[in-house]
Formats: sequence, structure tokens, C-alpha cells
Amino acid sequence: MTDLHPAFAAPELHRTDRETVVLLHSSAASARQWDALVERLRPRFDVLAIDLHGHGRQAPWRGDRPLSVHDEAALALPAIERAGAVHLVGHSYGAAVALHLAAARPSRVRRLALYEALPFRLLAEFEPQGAAAREAFGLAALIRRLASEGRTEAAAQRFVDYWSGGPVWARMLPERQRAIACRMPIVAQHFDALYDEPLPAQRLARLTMPVLCLTGARSTAAALRIAALLRDLLPGARHETLAGLAHMGPITHAPLVNDRLLRFLDSDRSRARPPAAAHA
Repeated sequence: MTDLHPAFAAPELHRTDRETVVLLHSSAASARQWDALVERLRPRFDVLAIDLHGHGRQAPWRGDRPLSVHDEAALALPAIERAGAVHLVGHSYGAAVALHLAAARPSRVRRLALYEALPFRLLAEFEPQGAAAREAFGLAALIRRLASEGRTEAAAQRFVDYWSGGPVWARMLPERQRAIACRMPIVAQHFDALYDEPLPAQRLARLTMPVLCLTGARSTAAALRIAALLRDLLPGARHETLAGLAHMGPITHAPLVNDRLLRFLDSDRSRARPPAAAHA
């Protein structure tokens, strides 16, 4: 069953005439990462911020096979079907889930906004020996090994500091560190799910809705390279690079990122196709 933060559950229970926005969080976070955006969206939209497997109030994955991006997308699909069509917003791992949903159910997605989606399969397919691929897959192997050895705090430190672009872990409150550390086993599965997620060009060609792809100028080599590959694979999308931001921009610079997302969601909704690509 899809698990929503209690504050966000009401729109799912009562169908309204307002458009719906579905928010999908990054690895090791939860639906709560979108609290500020939810408050700004509520006056104009119904909002569903969904906890993915093993995060927030959602139970860990219990399937008899490895977790997949499709399994994560299935958590949002019932709400999307009930709403008829939604706007999708995702960050990092959640952005990859949003991309999967949009490709699988294009008629159900009005607009798609992605902050640094991480379909690692693209690196494996286009440049498996490149520096970005080695960096991403090296981190994945390290997190997987540390988590399997029960060294979840060490795994969490490497994970957080890598994606934050600096020594952020040491400045976190102990309770926040514990919450992230306990999610490392499922985060290790995220790397495998992203690596196994196929994104052939014909699937991406289904994305005829308006698409916004945001990237932080100070992000990791892996995220920046994937953003460049998505520019080629999604030529009809609007691609923007935000100065001064890193991979965790939606959390560290929430007001700035939320402003851009709100402008995108509030722009002319009658457009059937995305605007021409633009580079900021």
C-alpha cells in the first residue's frame, strides 16, 4: 500500500477538480524533504508526497526478487490512476522513478520536473569506462560492501559527503545520522535498481509532455554526465543548470529550487508539447 506522510494524505481520499502534483524524494531522505514545497503548492494543487520503500513511513522492500525502479513507481501509480493525470516532480533517485512513470504512463503525466535524475544505466551503456561511470559505480560498490558488513554509519558518511560535495555528515545531528545510516541497506539496492533500469530512446520519445531537467552546476561528475546524456536523449525538454547548487540542491537551496518548480508548474498548462530546450 502506498504510504504518504499524514499531512499529505487528504488529497488522495477526496477527489477534487484541482490538478495533482506527485513528489518523489531522493535516496536516504523521505517525503518530508518536500515540506516547504508542499506548503507553497497547496493553495493551487492537491499534493501527494510519497515515501519510497524503506524510507519515512514506507516499509522496506519485501519482494522475492531485487528491488526495481518499477517497484518504486508502483507505489505512486494508484494515486496517479485515481487523479487521472498528474504533475510529477522528482529528485535524484525519485527523479529516476518519475522518469520511469512518465515513460510508462505518458498519458497520465501533465508535466515532468526532474532535479538530477540518476539512471546509471545510461553511463553503463554510453561510456562504461568513463570517469563518471567509474566514480558512480565505485561509490555503489563501496556502499554495498559497507552495508553488507553492517558498517552502515561508515556507508552513510561516504554517501552523504559524496552527494553533498563536502564534509556534511559531521555537521548533522546524531538523530539525523542514525536515520540515514539505517537506510543504507535499501540505498545500496537503489544503485542496482538504477543500473538495471533500461531507458531506450524509444521509451524517452514518449515524453511529449512539458519536461524540465534541472542540474546543479557544482554537482558530481556522475550527475553532470548523466545530465549531458539526457540533453541528447530529451531534446524537447527544457534543460537548466543552476549556478552554485550541488546534487542536494532541493534540500540545501529549497527556496531557489522551489521557485523554479513553481514557475514550471504554473506556466501555460494548455501546451500539449514541451518547449524548446534551453540552457541556463
